[in-house]
Amino acid sequence: MSPLRPLLLALALAAVPCAQGACPASTDLKHSDGTRTCAKLYDKSDPYYENCCRGAELSLEPGADLPYLPSNWANTASSLVVAPRCEVVWSRQGKAGKTHKFSAGTYPRLEEYRRGILGNWSNAISALYCRCP
Repeated sequence: MSPLRPLLLALALAAVPCAQGACPASTDLKHSDGTRTCAKLYDKSDPYYENCCRGAELSLEPGADLPYLPSNWANTASSLVVAPRCEVVWSRQGKAGKTHKFSAGTYPRLEEYRRGILGNWSNAISALYCRCP
């Protein structure tokens, strides 16, 4: 085995973008006064993770219950970050249809999460609630 092979492998792994990309870490979802934010939605995602979590942002407080998202946010969320010990449950308007619980973590591309056989969760969210025990 060539002595350069491990070095080239290490360089290749370092060049692969982090799956989190430009998204904030879930532990960073706090206001300047230290109070917690339950989750943040973003209207932009991209095939390249470093370009995700961009554009308009919607912050959700713990206990947020929105059976109807504001018209400019209905079916536009493409990226999501959920704070530790919190979960976001999505559904269609009026909390009908399919739901999915997103627990604490970073979801830079909601199109990677299946909704039924052929669908995904990108641009498919019309209602939600966010809870943190």
